[in-house]
Amino acid sequence: MSVIYLLLSLSILVAVVFFVAFIMAVRNGQYDDSYTPSVRMLFEDELISEKPKKEKSSKLTNQE
Repeated sequence: MSVIYLLLSLSILVAVVFFVAFIMAVRNGQYDDSYTPSVRMLFEDELISEKPKKEKSSKLTNQE
């Protein structure tokens, strides 16, 4: 039973260490993207096609 307590405490300790390392990396800008903004103007813009507007059918209103 004492082995379970030892393993549980060690796993929590390792998880806390990784969490602190992650927070420090985020604060230091490790995950900031500095490359994409400089080349964004070189990428082609995707063409956005507009959906055709639905026309109201006169048949639907005359059937009443």
